[in-house]
Amino acid sequence: MNEVKTHKLGIIMNGVTGRMGTNQHLLRSICAIIKQGGVKLGDAECIMPDPILVGRNAQKLEQLAQRAGGARWTTDLDAALADASNVIYFDAQTTDRRVAAVTQAIKAGKHIYCEKPTALTTKDAYALYRLAQKAGVKHGVVQDKLWLPGLLKLKELIHRGFFGQILSVRGEFGYWVFEGDTIPLQRPSWNYRKEDGGGVINDMLCHWRYVLDNTFGAVQSVSCRGATHIAERFDEQGQPYKCTADDAAYATFELAGGLLAHFNSSWCTRVRRDDLLTLHVDGTLGSAVAGLRDVWLQPYNATPRAVWNPDVPQAINFFEGWQKVPEQREFDNAFKAQWELFLRHVVKDEPFRWSLLEGAKGVQLAEKGLESWAKHAWVTIPELKK
Repeated sequence: MNEVKTHKLGIIMNGVTGRMGTNQHLLRSICAIIKQGGVKLGDAECIMPDPILVGRNAQKLEQLAQRAGGARWTTDLDAALADASNVIYFDAQTTDRRVAAVTQAIKAGKHIYCEKPTALTTKDAYALYRLAQKAGVKHGVVQDKLWLPGLLKLKELIHRGFFGQILSVRGEFGYWVFEGDTIPLQRPSWNYRKEDGGGVINDMLCHWRYVLDNTFGAVQSVSCRGATHIAERFDEQGQPYKCTADDAAYATFELAGGLLAHFNSSWCTRVRRDDLLTLHVDGTLGSAVAGLRDVWLQPYNATPRAVWNPDVPQAINFFEGWQKVPEQREFDNAFKAQWELFLRHVVKDEPFRWSLLEGAKGVQLAEKGLESWAKHAWVTIPELKK
């Protein structure tokens, strides 16, 4: 049997004691890759991650490291960056800490992979991209929704011409986040404080930028209205605090070619739809509704002939006229799928287009959404040059 060549990559994972960092990035991505025997590059070559967990709370880090199979951990970021065996820096901290830490990692010569938003302003996000380019390090930004089964099935329908000419896109995202006084909150309290980088516009318009750009067409302008529907919430210690960030956003995007996409994003809505995120796409030849995992479609020749008559009960059950797209292949965890692509990019220099520039575009759309809200006007999205 031939000996397997193993590329052991030290990965600094900063801020993974939070919900998303722990579950999606550490346990379901890096630990899952280790458990499967690494990222296979062929029969005799693989990439094996070697994470080191970094944070401020030693007790949390030690407990999480044990859950992660005895991973390395430290509260000393400087020491982790000084270790030449650590070649990748990953950041899942709160957004307000990201620019300083990523800048430090770039200057230390580390390849960069980080969560979004990459910064609180377009200027800072774009500066990170330029700094990484100048330093010659590889870099990427988490754009996980592109690898969701529902989005992949939707892109296949587009590729096969199912829709004909796409007419419009409607996105519905969100759920009720409890205030935290009697029922535990499902999101960290900083999400609702503007001074800590919170707000649904900052959070979700970054997602909608890469979803739209990569699925339907480049975003060219935005009209956005935010709201802070819940004025007071309770933090992790049960203390009340004033909500200073938006908890809902109602945005319309104009895409290349004139296509319009409208997205409602809210942490103050009760779900009566197929999933926490649904994309409803209408076309001349058919329509489809994509959730996180499933897609339902209705072709032209299966479209019911609806007639508006509010004086009699509706005879059509509109849900019955939709067909579920069958499972034609297996799908991996979306975060893990992108992690594997980035690791291959670092080791084998395979293409990876989801860079810090794409991260800056997401921040830009959020910033322009906030500008649109302030001006009560459509705002154009300028091109960010490579």
